[in-house]
Amino acid sequence: MADETSQDRRNTKGRQRNRGQAGRQRKYSAAAPAQRKRSSDPARLTAFQILQAVTHEDAYANLILPTRIRRNKLDRQDAAFATELTYGTLRSIGTYDAILAQCVDRPLKKLDKPVLDALRIGAHQLLNMRVPPHAALDTTVALVRDQIGAGPSGLVNAVLRKVSDRSLDEWLDHLAPGESDTDLSIRYAHPTWILRAIKQSLATNGRPPEDFHAVLAANNIAPELNLIALPGIGDLQPVLDYGAQPSDLAPDAAVFVGGDAGRIPGVAEGTVRVQDIGSQLTARALANARDIEADESWLDMSAGPGGKAALLASLAQTKGASLLANDVSEHRTKLVAQALRVVDEDVWTMSVADGLELAKDPANVQRFDRILLDAPCTGLGALRRRPESRWRRTPQDLATLTQLQAQLLDAAMTMLKPGGLLAYVTCSPHIAETTLQVSDLLKRNADAKLLDSATALQGAALQHEGASALDRATITGADTESNTAQLWPDLHKTDAMFFALLTH
Repeated sequence: MADETSQDRRNTKGRQRNRGQAGRQRKYSAAAPAQRKRSSDPARLTAFQILQAVTHEDAYANLILPTRIRRNKLDRQDAAFATELTYGTLRSIGTYDAILAQCVDRPLKKLDKPVLDALRIGAHQLLNMRVPPHAALDTTVALVRDQIGAGPSGLVNAVLRKVSDRSLDEWLDHLAPGESDTDLSIRYAHPTWILRAIKQSLATNGRPPEDFHAVLAANNIAPELNLIALPGIGDLQPVLDYGAQPSDLAPDAAVFVGGDAGRIPGVAEGTVRVQDIGSQLTARALANARDIEADESWLDMSAGPGGKAALLASLAQTKGASLLANDVSEHRTKLVAQALRVVDEDVWTMSVADGLELAKDPANVQRFDRILLDAPCTGLGALRRRPESRWRRTPQDLATLTQLQAQLLDAAMTMLKPGGLLAYVTCSPHIAETTLQVSDLLKRNADAKLLDSATALQGAALQHEGASALDRATITGADTESNTAQLWPDLHKTDAMFFALLTH
């Protein structure tokens, strides 16, 4: 009888008809075939393209996303959606991969990379965005069908349906219920070596152990867009009129939520720049630490991509100082030149050189009154803004970078005038890149002296009734006499910038 029924259900081309087979009621899709999406929408396509570039080409999302948003002609709402989908997915790859591994019948490494990236995008929509489940499923499957092919779309649909069976909290309680490094790594999407580095830094800076979770959580919060109107050049008012809010921490600064930064007044012209407020404060602290004398000579040793250089140059312009902006990379130097184009050309010059080689030139020995060394580092302080770096960096990178940092510090001291000011800055809280680097320099160089860096950083912040908006206790921890300063994403809503002011 079964064979007869089967024969009855074949069409004239011999294909089996399965509707209601074996007495089962047919299960209909949520959408009729004519209504199912068969092409990807621009916002999700943009996010997928960025993830592909990050996965396949080691690209940095913050550098290519604005260009892709404009190329795909996203409006303000879609640009905001694409930005959150991109950064949110990249930020939580470790968490989503742990969840997807429970829902896929093979090791994730055996999936094609485009399929895995599409699954991550779908998981983020299902678990961490206010996207209805049916919409997250339909649009992700449509994206796969459009960009990868019809074959993988069935797999993606089946896997994401399993993902949607639990909320994010339910998945985390299932996969990471404890306080072990492995559990916290899944819960907060941080590799274990980074977890340990943050915990050690908190202890070194005198912060209580219970703050550990707060810092990890802060690294996973989408940061506000930070802006600065270059002093004497930019105008903050049109930025505020556009919908930004004035910063309560830094002068000439604003914060903005959502949208394409390129549409903000002054950004395309370069008079207003996108720059983390922590970065703004460290550059201002060097410039404001003491009165600027006319004809001072300043150096930005690692100036690329140009944010701090533009701020320093605009401040130098107001006081008659000059800035040499140097970087080892010719490509990054071109970005610096683009950033500096709005500053009077008489104020700044450019060079492309290794900072170590720069110090070997006799003409540069004890030449500069102020030097900014924003040293190459692991970038563990900017995990909110550069989420892919947490999955790229390794402990092996740290060994190479700390050696380079020490060499650059020695080179900077060689080029600093007696009594000049050197700002050592890293976008990292790792003690090997921060306090240990400073203490090692002081041991190597008997003439070097650490100044009151915390007070200098406080002086760079907004002043309210004679008091700094930056509380000293929050940047020095329990030891308020500490002479270095560390910003934190959970306390200050900035990158975790480290600042030390030195002289000799």
